[in-house]
Amino acid sequence: MLEIAPGLYQLNGFPPDMVNMYLMGNILVDAGTRHAAGGLLRQLRGQHVVAHVLTHVHPDHQGASKQICQTLGIPLWCGANDADVMRTGQMERQFPDPNTLSIRAMNRFWAGPAYPVTRTLREGDQIAGFTVVETPGHTPGHLAFWRESDRVLIAGDMLNNINMANMQEGLHEPPPIFTLDRATNRESIRKIAELQPAMVCFGHGPVLYDGSRLQAFVAGLMATA
Repeated sequence: MLEIAPGLYQLNGFPPDMVNMYLMGNILVDAGTRHAAGGLLRQLRGQHVVAHVLTHVHPDHQGASKQICQTLGIPLWCGANDADVMRTGQMERQFPDPNTLSIRAMNRFWAGPAYPVTRTLREGDQIAGFTVVETPGHTPGHLAFWRESDRVLIAGDMLNNINMANMQEGLHEPPPIFTLDRATNRESIRKIAELQPAMVCFGHGPVLYDGSRLQAFVAGLMATA
């Protein structure tokens, strides 16, 4: 794993930067697909991990959550408005049209099983030196994590820093088929831009170390809204 800011590590995934997971102090953020458990556990060997938190409940973020939590003996946390889906495994509720081929394939091959959520997070909660920011839209309970002292933001999937079609780096809204409410997601993008982060970590795509690029992207996005 790579330290990208003090006490914040990006775990190695494959392909690199495509599906990201982070160690935020002693808390694991996201867990990839259900095929990621072995690699995650190898990287976490020797680390004192006390909890696992999800930016949101989608198959490419919660897939290995049950195995990670059971193996490490740690609790699972997520946004209050995503918790019921995690507890029941009703992943189809998280997408505009769950019957599209790509969504059905994700749910079949990537999604992990239902698992109990022991803590639901809300705006302003503090974890590992970061503040919880509620950022709904991509899913109802989507969360970001903000550290004001060095202006570091873990943004989840409200924005991607990669083109999912050609794998080229760059800021994009998440594809519509994966986003439950695009208008609300844009409001969440505006909300995090107002924080003026210096560094942004994404669920998909490399870390952005130039916050001015985010501001320029959001300005253009809102101009076309």
